[in-house]
This record gives sequence, structure tokens and C-alpha cells, in this order.
Amino acid sequence: MNSFEIYREMGDGIQAIYRSKLLTEILLSLNEDSRKLSQLREITGSTSQVIIPKLRKLEADHLIETKGREYFLTSAGKVVASGVADSFITFWTVDKFKHFWLRHCLEGIPVFFLKEIGCLYESEVLKDKGMKILNVYNNQLKIIKEADHIYGISSVVTSGYADSISERVKEGIPVELIVSLHVAEELNQSPYLEKVEALKDYENFKLIVMDQDIKVGLIVTDKHLSLSLYKKGNVEYDISTGLFSSDSKAIEWGERLFWYCKGRQSS
Repeated sequence: MNSFEIYREMGDGIQAIYRSKLLTEILLSLNEDSRKLSQLREITGSTSQVIIPKLRKLEADHLIETKGREYFLTSAGKVVASGVADSFITFWTVDKFKHFWLRHCLEGIPVFFLKEIGCLYESEVLKDKGMKILNVYNNQLKIIKEADHIYGISSVVTSGYADSISERVKEGIPVELIVSLHVAEELNQSPYLEKVEALKDYENFKLIVMDQDIKVGLIVTDKHLSLSLYKKGNVEYDISTGLFSSDSKAIEWGERLFWYCKGRQSS
């Protein structure tokens, strides 16, 4: 049974939750913590007479239960409420950065990570415009300078990036970089070859060459995330626009993406 068939089969139950603002608000509220009726009134702005029938429905569906005077999610309710919360965060993140997603190629991000794109909701998109030329580039160099460790996936190389990474490696900061085939070819030429050779004896530096091109640029540190993509059409890497975040969920998302790509190369 595919997702459409499941929707047709379970439509009434699913639609009831999304169609009812109050049902949704109750589930999202209980997803954070248990609540008393008075707290649910305050949170939703509804009266007891309106809330209680909704609570009875959720109890009948075995999504919530009462202990004393408090309402809790059941185990099944936690699954449903978490799914509802995730769906709203995902929709909100897609809408918040819709121009960024629409203008870039997302094929470089594995489907599993696109499903968790809601982790990036506490981010901002920076652009080079007006007097702020090299805005994205300078912010990425700042991220590198402030890091206590650096993981990166590189689709482009510049002297500024190379010098910043070299400096941090020599300062003892752990650095792991995954580079695409065309970047690896550039690193085998002057002036990058000399920079790479100078780092080969540093145990805190690892350079991993993928056997295929990577359609994503990633810098993730203990403090920040920077995500850059190819422009729509999949031919030109966009150095003038990037998504940045210092939120822990975004950083964890970036780390998982890095380790996934590294694991693919190691396997």
C-alpha cells in the first residue's frame, strides 16, 4: 500500500487532526509537556466546553490519557504528535527559504536529509549584493576562524579557503575535508599542491577524495553551519548565496550529512 492509498484509507482520521486547529494545537502542546485543562485553555484561547469534546476524541483514538488532572500523550500519541510537529516545521522551513530552494539544485542532498530539512528552520540566507560583495565568502572564512573543529564538503577551492584551513590545521584544530573530483584535480596543481603537501604530516588533518563530483558545499563546525548549492541547472556552483546557522539542530544535521558522505566513500 502506497502513501496515497493509506491517505484514502485513513483519510477521516488524518484530516480531522489537520482540519481542526484546536486538535492540532492540543497535540502540539502535549508534545512539549503534560498539561492541565486550565493550561490548555490558556494556550489555545478556547473554553473548557470547546476543548473537552476534542480531548474526548483524542482519548477515544488512544492518543492521549489522563493522570490525575493532567493530560498526557500515549506512546502512539507521541508518534503522531511528533509527526505533526515535524510536518509543520518542514513546511515552514521550505516556505521560509523557498527562493533559496527554488533557485538551487537539491539533488546533491540525499533524500533522507531532505526529509529532515526542518532542522534548518533556525537559519538565514546570506547573499552578495550591493556593497556586500563576498558577503558569503567572508562569513565562511569567519566560521573557519572561530571553529574548534571543522568538517567540510568542498565543491570549490580558493586561495582564501586554502590559507584559512592551513592556518587552523597548524594551530592544532581538527579538520576533515571531503573534496569532489574536480577540486582534487585543482589541489594537485600549484599553488594548492604545495599547501596540501605542507599539511600531510599533521595528524589532525584528513583529506578525503570522493570518486564522484559532489553537488553541495558544506562547512560545519562546533559553532556554525554553512550550506551552499549548485544553481538550478546543475552546472554552476553558487558562491554568492548560502544558508547559515548557529542552531544546534542545524549543526547536527550538517554533521550527519558529512558523516554520511564520508561513510559512502569508506564503504
